[in-house]
Parts: sequence; C-alpha cells; structure tokens
Amino acid sequence: MSRMSVRTFLVIAKKQLQQAIKNNGHASFVIGNESADLDSITCALVYGYLQSSKPEARRANNVVIPVTNIPASDLPLRPELTALLNHAGIRPSELITLDDLGKLPVPLSSTSWTLVDHNALQGPLGKHYSNSVTGVIDHHDDEKKVPSSAEPRIIEKTGSCSSHVTNYCRETWDSIASSSSSVGAALGQSSDGVVDDTAYTSTWDAQVAKLALGSILIDTYNMTAESKITDHDRRAVRYLEARINASPKLGKDYDRKAFFDEINTAKSNLDALSLDDILRKDYKQWSEGGLTVGISSVVKPVKYLKEKVEDDFLQSLVDFAKERKLQLFAVMTAYTADSGEFARQLLLLSVDSGKSSDAAQRFVQTSKEELQLEDGKLESISAAAEDAEKVPWMRLWEQKNVGASRKRVGPLLREAMR
Repeated sequence: MSRMSVRTFLVIAKKQLQQAIKNNGHASFVIGNESADLDSITCALVYGYLQSSKPEARRANNVVIPVTNIPASDLPLRPELTALLNHAGIRPSELITLDDLGKLPVPLSSTSWTLVDHNALQGPLGKHYSNSVTGVIDHHDDEKKVPSSAEPRIIEKTGSCSSHVTNYCRETWDSIASSSSSVGAALGQSSDGVVDDTAYTSTWDAQVAKLALGSILIDTYNMTAESKITDHDRRAVRYLEARINASPKLGKDYDRKAFFDEINTAKSNLDALSLDDILRKDYKQWSEGGLTVGISSVVKPVKYLKEKVEDDFLQSLVDFAKERKLQLFAVMTAYTADSGEFARQLLLLSVDSGKSSDAAQRFVQTSKEELQLEDGKLESISAAAEDAEKVPWMRLWEQKNVGASRKRVGPLLREAMR
C-alpha cells in the first residue's frame, strides 16, 4: 500500500473493514466519543490516517480504521463537519460510521480499539469491547478504565484533543512526509491538477493538517480562550500551520481567521435543524449510582431553543429525556451575547422525583460556587406556571464561569449522582 490522500485512505479502510467482517478476521479501530463533535471525528481521522501511513503499516497492509461514533443519518446535523471535510476533499458520506459496523458484536475474530477524545468506551460498544481497548489519547478526567499498559496512554488536560493527537503523531508524520516525497509516492493519484510527488504529498499533508487545526480553533475559539489553551495547543497549531504553509496549493491562500470564521459560522447555523436535532447534535450520557444523566451542548441560548417549537418547549425537553431513559437532563448553552461577550447557560431538570432530584440538589450545593451559577428566568422555559408540574425539579442558571464546559460540568453532575 502506497502513500495516499486521506479520502483514498477512507475508501481503503472501509473496504478493509468489509473484508475483515466477511472473513471473520481482525480489525484495528480508532474511535472518538459518542457526541461525535468535530474534535472527536477529526482525532480519529488524523490518527487512523497517520498510523496507517507508516512504512511498516503500509508494507503489512495494516489499517487503523477511524470510526465516527454515530449513525450515518446523524452526519447532516453537523454543518461544521461538512465545511471542514471539504478542505480535505471528503464528503460526510465517505466517513466510516456505526452503520458500517453493523449489528454488535461485529463478526470479527478479534479487535483492538484506540480511544480518542474519551477514555472510557460507552454504550453498546463499551459492553462488547471495553476489554479490547489498547490505547487512548484524551483530555478529559481520567476514568481509570484504560489499563496503564495501553500504548499510547495520554490523558492530560488541553484545549483540544486534536492537539494531543497532532503532537503524539508528529514524529511519525515527519517521517512519512520526508520519505513519501520521493518519486513514485503518488502512484498516479489525481489531486486537482497537481502533477509532481512533492506537490501531491504536501497537499495531502496540508489537508490532514486542516482537519486537526479546524478542531483546535473551534475548541479554543481561534486560540483566544485563554482559560482552555495549553502549551500542547500552541505547539500543535504551530506545527499544523507550518504543514499548511508548506503546500504550494493550499498554503498560498491560508488565513487563520478566515478559516476559523468559515467553520464557526457553519457550526452556529442551526436554523435548518429541529429542536430534537439540536439536542442530539452534540449529546453525551453517563450512568452513575443507578441514575442516567444526559447533557446536550448547544451553541445558542435557551431563548433560541424555545422558539424552535410552536407549542410546549418544556414537554419537548421531557420527551427527549424520557426517550433516552434519563433521570437527569442538562442543556448547556454556549453563545455570543448581545454585548459581544461569550456566555453560558445551564438548564438542569430531573425527570423523576426522589433520588434524581436529590442528586440535582447535591449538584447545586457542591458546584454552584465553582460554576458561578446565577438564577435565570424560568419564564424562558415555561409559558405557564403549571408547566413546572411536568418535572419534579428544574433550574435555569446563567453560568458565569464560562471556562467550565461539559468536560467539567459532566464530572460534577456524575459525582453528585454517586
């Protein structure tokens, strides 16, 4: 197997998966978390592509298959993904999704899994394959589910997991880039009129760099969210931009702000989506202490969400929670306020009385000060006072600690549930 573009790699990886399933063979996977945000998806793509492009992997035809952790039907909910993939010449339909795995367990003799942007395999995949996790690269709290013998085992805070993936793969990437620019690397693959091997491979490298960089810029708000940014992010951005600028094709017109604005504008455009689509677009759930909590992250304020339904907004939230068998449901909003400042809201409701309401109250007691929660107006949720009877417990806050994303609020809620 020769060096190839990331789009060609996806075609080959999908064929390899199909062949492995047909022959009941072995497959190696890399997979992001179940919210399948931009960072999770691109981490898997970049890691899988670079690990599969190693000379020894190419000689042995070993492919690390990147899996997007959602059904294919959920891909259209992510316009920012479509916008970013376009920079690498990829269509969303070319990604490998849960649909390609089919019914679990997948009919394979053995599997190995590398986790990116999470460190505990959740849901149905977790039930079948938690013991087959052999590597992890993540920036969330360590859940101690991945053994210390895993390789890699990187779990450290940073603004974007794509920064960790970039930095971990940097030596491999440098080696691939230097060796694949020799004659014959392209083997006749077309790349929009590029004709020599160096131009081919520098274009491919720039495309992959844009995938990783797009996620980092979104996660760090164009490298301005100082409370989130670490030296891992700064180092990765310098490297990725050098890769982009080294491409005669893609480097000449590269502008960081314009690139960020394009992806961020796409991410913020939810007008074509229903409320249900918005709530499941960036959604994660966990079980602790006999309770299940789900958190939807949204890039618009609660007022915008309420305007998405003509009748009963609160009932829509309750229905969403009950469909997923949740006892607690949170909506975290992150948006630019009319003042031009970044703002957050946190809406938390308990679908059941008793244990889940007690957990919600514990969360308030233990986390209100850290998150700087200020009571919001429940009128923005309930059109009438009697609507509050639909849920035993509900609060809306303005979250003044805007640096605390779901990465922090999730663990706080889970701790209160234990």
